[in-house]
Amino acid sequence: MQVKISPIFQAFEQQHAEAKELFLTLGKQIKSKKAIELYGKLSFLEVYGDLLAKIHFEKESLQFDFFAPFSKLQKNLRKINHLKLVEKGLRQRELNQDLTYNSYSTFVDKHKKGLYSETFDMVVGSSLKVWDEFLAKSQEASKQIKPLTINTAINQLIEEELEFFHINQRQRLDSKALRDLFEGLRKIIMLENLLLYLGFNSIFIDSIHAEMEGLKENLKPWYANHLELQSLTHFLSDKEDVSKKYVAWVKDLHAEKKSLTSKVEKQAQSLFQKILA
Repeated sequence: MQVKISPIFQAFEQQHAEAKELFLTLGKQIKSKKAIELYGKLSFLEVYGDLLAKIHFEKESLQFDFFAPFSKLQKNLRKINHLKLVEKGLRQRELNQDLTYNSYSTFVDKHKKGLYSETFDMVVGSSLKVWDEFLAKSQEASKQIKPLTINTAINQLIEEELEFFHINQRQRLDSKALRDLFEGLRKIIMLENLLLYLGFNSIFIDSIHAEMEGLKENLKPWYANHLELQSLTHFLSDKEDVSKKYVAWVKDLHAEKKSLTSKVEKQAQSLFQKILA
């Protein structure tokens, strides 16, 4: 008798196959576009692992942290994504100001070469066995799961994210809180999409979803600015004599961050009032 596998596994299986293909591509050469795509796929696979862990929480003897072998790779792919945003900011600054920032550009390139080399070694040095084991374990854990059980687990995971929002609502949204908010919104949106995939109603109404998507999109330029400022100040931290063009750039980034922070803070508090009431 064939054991029934939850239809939600089909979504995982597709994302897993696409992620594995991207992984094989990076084993030939590390390219930022493919690395960022794989980072997105791994984010979904991680959420699926969280969902299985929540569903099987009572089985303490079983290991449901199937995603653990991919954590280091995911971290490096996130760094590549961040570095790409820093590079983009540098090129845009040079274009807008009609200036060159050669020493900083050299600093960024050196960091990039080291990161790409490390990531490439990580990819070619790993075994495809972990991908196959991840698939097999997830498939086994996805058997005989009732739709209502999945619905309940998704609701619990979303509730956990909302608890973090509750904490943030009661205090000023600093850089860490805004980063966590961005990741929290990404996770909630993925979980809600899984509910819709299974034919359930979403937890939030369409207008709230639109606000969540809007806030997530507005957090992207804030995040890019945050990373640019972080990278540039790190580069300048050990410089005794800083040229005026760098001082002006730091000043402009600070002003931009203040403006972007004010915008997303207002938007976040407006959303909190609606979803945390």
